[in-house]
Amino acid sequence: MPVLFVNKERVDIAAGVAGDTPLLWILRDSLKLTGTKYGCGVAQCGACTVYLEGAPVRSCQVPLSSLKQGAEITTIEGLKSKEGQAIQAAWVKLDVPQCGYCQSGQVMSAAALLAKNRRPTDADIDQAMAGNLCRCATYVRIRAAIHEAARALA
Repeated sequence: MPVLFVNKERVDIAAGVAGDTPLLWILRDSLKLTGTKYGCGVAQCGACTVYLEGAPVRSCQVPLSSLKQGAEITTIEGLKSKEGQAIQAAWVKLDVPQCGYCQSGQVMSAAALLAKNRRPTDADIDQAMAGNLCRCATYVRIRAAIHEAARALA
């Protein structure tokens, strides 16, 4: 029985879960962590972004069989880092979301960027966020919120 640590809590995955089951469905269906969204299903939109061992991944393309025993996964519900808190505060302050569907993936990618780079340029932000699509096109507000969070962390 695979064991994962999701948001720092031990999770025993049921023996009957097929190895090709995407992590996204384990999070949403088995663990009821519905903050992570299903977008395109082919790792192109970033709505399903979570951290696997601290790095952002598209959970729709991570089969259970590829996860090592005891793998650490962080979802939007467990994002407690300084960067994550600063990003979420900036998102609220600047009223970034419109429909909100892609926002958890956007926040996860933005927090990962600030964990590596506390003073990102517009180009850094565009590059880091290129894999996260927003059908409401709130890209200008997303970039502004990342700069706001970076200032808050300085």
